[in-house]
Amino acid sequence: HITCLTPVGLWVVSLLVSEYYLPYLYSCISFLGVLLLLVCTPLGLARMFSVTGKLLVKPRLLEDLEEQLYCSAFEEAALTRRICNPTSCWLHLDMELLHRQVLALQTQRVLLEKRRKASAWQRNLGYPLAMLCLLVLTGLSVLTVAIHILELLIDEAAMPRGMQDASLGQVSFSKLGSFGAVIQVVLIFYLMVSSVVGFYSSPFFRSLRPRWHDTAMTQIIGNCVCLLVLSSALPVFSRTLGLTRFDLLGDFGRFNWLGNFYIVFLYNAAFAGLTTLCLVKTFTAAVRAELIRAFGLDRLPLPVSGFPRASRKTQHQ
Repeated sequence: HITCLTPVGLWVVSLLVSEYYLPYLYSCISFLGVLLLLVCTPLGLARMFSVTGKLLVKPRLLEDLEEQLYCSAFEEAALTRRICNPTSCWLHLDMELLHRQVLALQTQRVLLEKRRKASAWQRNLGYPLAMLCLLVLTGLSVLTVAIHILELLIDEAAMPRGMQDASLGQVSFSKLGSFGAVIQVVLIFYLMVSSVVGFYSSPFFRSLRPRWHDTAMTQIIGNCVCLLVLSSALPVFSRTLGLTRFDLLGDFGRFNWLGNFYIVFLYNAAFAGLTTLCLVKTFTAAVRAELIRAFGLDRLPLPVSGFPRASRKTQHQ
């Protein structure tokens, strides 16, 4: 009897969900995804510069790679000798810390070797062009949101539900025509990639990041659910920020909160503010790191824990 009632029950549940609860459920999931995109996308826009910098070879500006390679190899040899041949029995060294320092020096040496073997066009053309493209796309995104904020204050038709009844082909969804439509597609794709980068860079979801040959099934399911929520909220996210006026959702996009001026305005202002704050923090940290590298402070010897400090009595003797 249970096997006979199961298809009937599934049919009733699917009928109820399709009639009323499915649009409401999709609205709740999209709203949750839009809030998640509000947090992840500004962080991802700032992280895109560092991620791209790790993938590409940086140009040599007032740097001597041979000297850095020599210093790195010398420090690695010294730490390896200290691990293999402890000098005295009373000196308690933190072997785990020493192993981590050796691995860090090996990684640094591999990166320096990669930079030394890179061609001139990779160093002097590829990296600046990539950084320039990221800067232009990020600036266009923030500028588009800022213009949309001004349009919200002036024109009521700038709301996400303002062009809901426009017919396809009769009204241009971009003021720049086909070129503007291409820019909109590029910006939406760029924000989609940035949201994924920011999602896996955030401290709350960093543990969900897949690892090679070390990803559990529950972690895979969690990644699928999170990416599904982000992708389902991307059309609403794009319309709320004014990146596009095209109706990507049909009847599913007729949410009540899309017509609320305060929610839409505060969302746009929060996105612009968080993006600007993350970019300023990232660039100031990058400038500080470059200044430290220029003054040579990064080549100072690292303190090794485990060395006993001399007491005052020993110092006086």
